[in-house]
Amino acid sequence: MTAKIEKVVLAYSGGLDTSVILKWLIETYQCEVIAFSADMGQKDSMAHVKANALKTGASKVYIEDLKEDFVENYVFPVFRANAIYEGSYLLGTSIARPLIAKKQMEIAKLEKADAVSHGATGKGNDQVRFELAYLALNPYIKIVAPWREWDLGSRTSLMAFAKKHGIEVPTTHEKPYSTDGNLLHISYEGGVLEDPWQRAPDDLFTLTVSPEEAPDEAIEIELVFEKGNPVELDGNKLSPASMLEALNQLAGKHGIGRVDIVENRFVGMKSRGVYETPGGTILRIAHQAMESITMDREVMHLRDSLIPKYAELIYNGFWFAPEMRILQNMVDDTQQNISGNVKLKLYKGNCTVLGRKSEYSLYSADFATFEDDTVYTQKDAEGFIRLNALRLRIQKMIQDKL
Repeated sequence: MTAKIEKVVLAYSGGLDTSVILKWLIETYQCEVIAFSADMGQKDSMAHVKANALKTGASKVYIEDLKEDFVENYVFPVFRANAIYEGSYLLGTSIARPLIAKKQMEIAKLEKADAVSHGATGKGNDQVRFELAYLALNPYIKIVAPWREWDLGSRTSLMAFAKKHGIEVPTTHEKPYSTDGNLLHISYEGGVLEDPWQRAPDDLFTLTVSPEEAPDEAIEIELVFEKGNPVELDGNKLSPASMLEALNQLAGKHGIGRVDIVENRFVGMKSRGVYETPGGTILRIAHQAMESITMDREVMHLRDSLIPKYAELIYNGFWFAPEMRILQNMVDDTQQNISGNVKLKLYKGNCTVLGRKSEYSLYSADFATFEDDTVYTQKDAEGFIRLNALRLRIQKMIQDKL
């Protein structure tokens, strides 16, 4: 403990870590603790979360419904960029953190709190994501990171602390996983997953059925995009949150969206994570299909070259950084003509594109056809090839002389 704290706003999920932290803050700092829980579409009972926070000692509890804000202003921008971290991770936890931090800072200002706190460990990425956002929004805020201060060094010791203080938590010794859920995904870490050779238990998953247990008949769906965002599903116009929820239901039923990866954390270590991102998996595939007929080749290649950097910035917590704003502005500019329809087939863990159409389509059957045409002179390709081969020919000619 390095500073006197009068009032702290805690990002409180009601899970093991933040439940223990709430009580620990009161005991350690003798301060007032206000709990803030963000409803991001996770399946928790917010009423139960609030009751537990008050029972554990919070002076006040804020429950904020952020689902529409989350999908419209955080998830959709990321998917307009086709962002993916290290080829597999769709950034479900990473992109939720800046919104939670932003709302937490608004509550801290409203309540005149002098500090904020979170439940991220000293080994993970979330501590960086939360604190970079806090300091970008208020350079003077005090931050309490209990995992970097206390002597409760394991989830086992946290469970013992909770039992001692009569704190109700969802974690058990049989299922000691660290989980994070929202409308985009749910993540699982810890327990048997810490051995990258051990398969994830079948009863781990909550959003998707296994592909083997998915229906034996495929279904077809149609998505309509406007400027890179999905706005209509099978003829029904849906809000951003409703759209993602509907895609989650469809994909989950058909076993789509599971990944099991070992990723590189920002703090330097590798970690194994299991993720379910059902609706997001469909959305990314459909969006790429929409772009394939509506986006200029060179614009696409330039944007694609920046995806690793874009994803890395989000993963590492730099959502509010100036370079992130520049990249997002560029991405959004590429999306002006990404509008039209995409047909997809969902079947046993797979999402397959069946068709795409758009009034902005750059695809021309007249030029691409293998049949007779009057718009393309095939003889022109000879000069094109010889000019592009010139430097290769010169290089080989010089090598042959040496």
